Amino acid sequence: MKKKNQKKSSKDNTVEEAKDKTAETKAAPNAEESANGQTSEETTEKGGGVEDEIIKLEKQNAELKDKYLRLYAEFDNFKRRTVKEKLELMRTAAQDTMTALLPVLDDFDRAKKNAADDSTTEVFTEGIQLVYQKLYSVLTQKGLEPMESTGEVFDPELHEALTEIPAPTEEMKGKIIDTIEKGYKLGDKIIRHAKVVTGK
Repeated sequence: MKKKNQKKSSKDNTVEEAKDKTAETKAAPNAEESANGQTSEETTEKGGGVEDEIIKLEKQNAELKDKYLRLYAEFDNFKRRTVKEKLELMRTAAQDTMTALLPVLDDFDRAKKNAADDSTTEVFTEGIQLVYQKLYSVLTQKGLEPMESTGEVFDPELHEALTEIPAPTEEMKGKIIDTIEKGYKLGDKIIRHAKVVTGK
């Protein structure tokens, strides 16, 4: 009787062991998943999140690159504008001084013109001539340039018409017959318009 019970219990043990092994085999994948800390669904979701993050970073990178290019272009324009303004300032820095000296040149021109007239006793001495030439030379070196106007076609951008008289000839109509006050440029800028008499 004891032997039968022993045989029976050993059979039961064998069956139970087989069941346990089957259960362990089934549980093994789940244990592996829990060891990795994620399921296949979680892995897929995580992969999608990384792709989204990459797209987001690429977009940010493109925006930053665009901002950088815009700032660089603005700075380049600012630099060019500053250089241009500086050159313009250097060219016209002495404009006030030049403008103040123009009446002195006018007086020299009038004295020289009167001395050349045979009906007057006024003389334009050699010393005065040298002073005039020196002053004129210095101002010319600084960029001062007289404007030729007598005989030219009247241009309101360059000339200021004081009066209009009948033209002595047909070809002088609309042209400048006489210059009352000479016009001057400083570089490309007009600092005084010529005051003229035009023919009609």
